[in-house]
Amino acid sequence: MNGKQYVARSPQIAARMMGDEMMIMSAINSTLFTLNEVAAAIWNAADGSTTLEEIVASKVCEQFEVTPETGLKDAGELVERLAGHGILIVSDQPIVQSAAAAKGSR
Repeated sequence: MNGKQYVARSPQIAARMMGDEMMIMSAINSTLFTLNEVAAAIWNAADGSTTLEEIVASKVCEQFEVTPETGLKDAGELVERLAGHGILIVSDQPIVQSAAAAKGSR
């Protein structure tokens, strides 16, 4: 992973927290994804204006006792997989979405 990465939730999904897991359904193809507690923390923090590095430092390392290096590596792999399915949007610049779209994807 080179440089800063900003991540945002796609507006083309439906998501609900169920216990410690986040259930996400793609509106594109109705694929269902289940995110564990760590992945859900990243998902919830993916606001488009916070870098992945900041999310890992403030959410993952703090809550799940993982080193910044390991957390960033694992988070980068997760974000790459979710972006490949259209669940997350990744950019090297802050991502601006309409407030209605961002609110609807929670």
